Amino acid sequence: MNLLNPAIKDLKQFGKDKHEEYINSEPFPSIVIDDFFNEAFLSKIADDFPDLAKQQDIKVYDNQNEKKYEAKGEKHFSDDTKLLAHFLNSQPILEFLQELTGIKETLVSDPYFVGGGYHEIKPGGLLKVHADFNKHELFKLDRRINLLVYLNKDWEENYGGHFELWDKNMTKAYKKVLPVFNRIAIFSTTDFSYHGHPNALTCPPDRSRKSLALYYYSNGRPKSEISATPHATIFVDRKGIKDDTEQEPVTAKDIVRGLTPPFIYNTIKRLAKKGE
Repeated sequence: MNLLNPAIKDLKQFGKDKHEEYINSEPFPSIVIDDFFNEAFLSKIADDFPDLAKQQDIKVYDNQNEKKYEAKGEKHFSDDTKLLAHFLNSQPILEFLQELTGIKETLVSDPYFVGGGYHEIKPGGLLKVHADFNKHELFKLDRRINLLVYLNKDWEENYGGHFELWDKNMTKAYKKVLPVFNRIAIFSTTDFSYHGHPNALTCPPDRSRKSLALYYYSNGRPKSEISATPHATIFVDRKGIKDDTEQEPVTAKDIVRGLTPPFIYNTIKRLAKKGE
């Protein structure tokens, strides 16, 4: 079975055709595409999605900034989901993304799905506006693109769960994307591409917001896209909302890391680990 919508005859050309729309999008390069996948196939992916709250070896986030469930790797994927996820990590998709985004550096997929894979948000859950971690924890490559696949059938506007893209000054959301079935969102990840699902989910108690997340990397990137050394997720307050996010305290380790060149810092870490 063709995993894509049969109307997409040439995926690489499709990326070229959508390039101008992508790079000219505000507040940063992004695109939302409906009916990207074969509907019958993606329906099986949605039907196979497990209740992550009932699974073992799951990351659970429950704090002011994020209330969500995240699977680790592909452990809980169904066979059809593995097929889709592996396709999304393959050469045709990488070439499509290269054409779509115009990124010059060669893109690399992540077979470990670090931070990606199955994501689920239950009623009352959220993910405050943030900039993503900017280095892969295993490969040390630069994070460049997010691709989100929404799996929510018959999803109504009043259920909420909108994916929001915010401007650099955090004054307004330029886009609010309803996470409906067979809709994908793709965007460039920099230290300033602020995005999230900041308002508590209001869907019925028997529903949840389900998605599949894929991230893509490169070896090197334009300096204009980053502001600091490698960092974890950075949550930011929406303008006009007091104490919107909870900021983690800055430690002495953070200060040393910020002032030390990465090569020297990583060498010190390796030597310290050997001495344990």
